[in-house]
Amino acid sequence: MALSDPIADMLTAIRNGQQVRLASINCPSSKIKKAILEVLIKEGYIRSYSEEEIRTGVKVLTIDLKYYEGQPVIKKIKRVSKLGLRVYSSISDLPKVQNGLGISILSTSKGVMADYEARQANIGGEIICNVF
Repeated sequence: MALSDPIADMLTAIRNGQQVRLASINCPSSKIKKAILEVLIKEGYIRSYSEEEIRTGVKVLTIDLKYYEGQPVIKKIKRVSKLGLRVYSSISDLPKVQNGLGISILSTSKGVMADYEARQANIGGEIICNVF
């Protein structure tokens, strides 16, 4: 089975894992996924992740999910830019998620970062997902 959108598949695995209160989930590894997970760790939405090589050339990410008082920390995680419709935004047009309570994760020329970091650096980019 070929993955059509690996980032969306990872976000869906996180969403589904938190719905059934799993401690951790597994998904295939890639550089962009690791960069997105670094932003999620930095913002406090997940605990950590680790990478494990299960066979030669095949790596898997184990993502440790985070809960607060029995409830998932991530209330909503949604893919914005899709394979069929890429969504780019300049810094002046970058929308706030839930009036600034959530974050957008952007892929910029300086790497993957949260929306407030992109505003500080004054650069726009592709909006990968919104997290609240």
